[in-house]
Amino acid sequence: MSNGPSPRRLGAAFLGLLQGHVALLAHELEDQRNQALRALVLGGLCLAFALLLLIGLSALLLILYWESHRLLVAGGLCLVYGIGLFGCGAWLLTSLRNAEAPFSASLEELQRDREQLLP
Repeated sequence: MSNGPSPRRLGAAFLGLLQGHVALLAHELEDQRNQALRALVLGGLCLAFALLLLIGLSALLLILYWESHRLLVAGGLCLVYGIGLFGCGAWLLTSLRNAEAPFSASLEELQRDREQLLP
């Protein structure tokens, strides 16, 4: 008659916990990869179309005001683009600082298991 669980049962329980954590980690890795790839592709397409639009609109404005205010229009366009650049850069830095840590679900699960197993 034993007073506690056998080493074999403890090992099996440990392996079961480990398997669950590895499966969760693999799932989160796949989600992170898919999300990053989707964001990269969509971001690249948005950037390409936005640049084409900016080039077209800039050329249109310069052509319209070539005779009267070409330097003023060119300077104004540069100012608008600079403000947009700094605004988007600040937004990007803010969103990166506030982003959720990767693998947070795995870390939370490990913490719960640790709290349950340790006295």
